[in-house]
Amino acid sequence: MDEKRINNEQAASTPKRAILCAIHPQNGENECLISLHELERLLETAGGVSVAYMTQMREAPDTKTVLGSGKVRELSDMCTELSCDLVIFDCELSPSQIREIENAISEPVQVIDRSMLILDIFADHARTAEGRLQVELAQLRYTAPRLVGHGKELSRLGGTAKSNGIGSRGPGETKLEIDRRRMKEKINALESELEKVAKNRQTMRNQRERSGIIQCGIVGYTNAGKSTLLNALTGAGILAEDKLFATLDTTTKQYQLPGGVKILLTDTVGFIRNLPHHLIKAFRSTLEEAVYSDILMIVIDASDPEFASQVKVTTELLSELGAGDKPILYVFNKCDQHTDKDELYSMKRMAESGKDEIVFISAKTGAGLEALAEKLEGMINKGKRRVKLHIPPEDGAVTGIIYQLGDDVDVSYEEDGIHVSVTADEKLLGKIAKYIIEE
Repeated sequence: MDEKRINNEQAASTPKRAILCAIHPQNGENECLISLHELERLLETAGGVSVAYMTQMREAPDTKTVLGSGKVRELSDMCTELSCDLVIFDCELSPSQIREIENAISEPVQVIDRSMLILDIFADHARTAEGRLQVELAQLRYTAPRLVGHGKELSRLGGTAKSNGIGSRGPGETKLEIDRRRMKEKINALESELEKVAKNRQTMRNQRERSGIIQCGIVGYTNAGKSTLLNALTGAGILAEDKLFATLDTTTKQYQLPGGVKILLTDTVGFIRNLPHHLIKAFRSTLEEAVYSDILMIVIDASDPEFASQVKVTTELLSELGAGDKPILYVFNKCDQHTDKDELYSMKRMAESGKDEIVFISAKTGAGLEALAEKLEGMINKGKRRVKLHIPPEDGAVTGIIYQLGDDVDVSYEEDGIHVSVTADEKLLGKIAKYIIEE
């Protein structure tokens, strides 16, 4: 019994060996390899290791096996020669495609797709109760239509030492074996739980909104250094690792700018190419922190040669969430690691042109953080106006809001009411517009 347990532990701790597969159209090989490299990093984060890539130029995937029949035979031979545990496709697979590919490979390997790998990473990294609920809901939504059939289709998601690990974490084998009716009930129960969590999150947002403190969302591609930046600015002490999706749960901390203004910084879950729709839907209440921010800091890994496409993915997802029109500060991080000096100078020239708010930092070394704070302060002060107000005596309580949110407040109490001079930002101006008598 002990020997069997030790063998199972050793099997579980041995990194899973995987072949990564993708198809690409004509002239699309470079983009395909970039995506496969990212898939390889996802696999490493999940605890596996890539032993080979397999690509094929096709305008459309084969309806049965994605790859052509000749390539599938080649894939089968590679799995045997390289002693592989996993085959991972860089596109979403249907249940029938998974079954056909597994049946075509002579070795008993597990076939998963990019979405399943990302879901697995999220299941492993979720720390809070909300995070675990979100991951479980996303996994159940994804696996529900894959509960048809028997054999490999079900057994591959848990049970044996060979299949334990990548692609099998999360809800677990017992949940995957229940019938559709109970699956639907479980999904409905999770959605109900998350609705309660979303309401609590909205209540906290409303409280922050009433406080009048400027909220700044830290967003960007996964592993760009968002958590490291929040730690550097606030001493938050949250987990910051050189892994994709090291942080799934949002963290909000107060930060005081050089001029004394206090703002709230919120670290958010990272973005990535082809982020599964199931995750976007399940994590919507978390991702919407960006929607409710007054300012967004898009953190960019300046050392990554693909940073431009990563910024595009980030801005597209922000638009999809309804946060595309927010004021944005582009924060080029890891500049101490940047090797393409010409490209860095080009970015600096773009910054100097005044087209965008851009700053260059190293969250790890602290370089550029003062400039970042100054940029934030400038963006917050932008649009502030000096106004004079006349407030009727019965509305005297509004002065509390003015003292809280305004700058350089001067108040005098007269017979006809309260006279106030204040420097106000757009948020305060919206609250006191009806009292303005002079600008």
